[in-house]
Amino acid sequence: MLLFCPNDGNMLYAAEGEYAYQFQCRTCPYVYFVTEKISERKYPKLKEIDDVLGGSAAWENVDAIDEPCPKCRHERAYFMQIQTRSADEPMTTFYKCCNNTCNYQWKE
Repeated sequence: MLLFCPNDGNMLYAAEGEYAYQFQCRTCPYVYFVTEKISERKYPKLKEIDDVLGGSAAWENVDAIDEPCPKCRHERAYFMQIQTRSADEPMTTFYKCCNNTCNYQWKE
């Protein structure tokens, strides 16, 4: 919480007074006494993001290889490679577990 001095517009700083907490100006004698608990929580609104891999439709026509799932240890996984960085960098390989109850996704 920011409070400003009505006299000179400077930001008020928290301080502990004789009897209570207070906000005071550092350049003039203005003091704002705190008479009740001051608290407020604000949670940022998260943006909805698009699935960069194309959602579930992207996994319909992909191949499977012998790659163990790090979550359930199933021995096969679907894979696809996508160029996510510049052209001189290698492609990123995305995996999805073939076990329909797991469906864990990871990348290398």
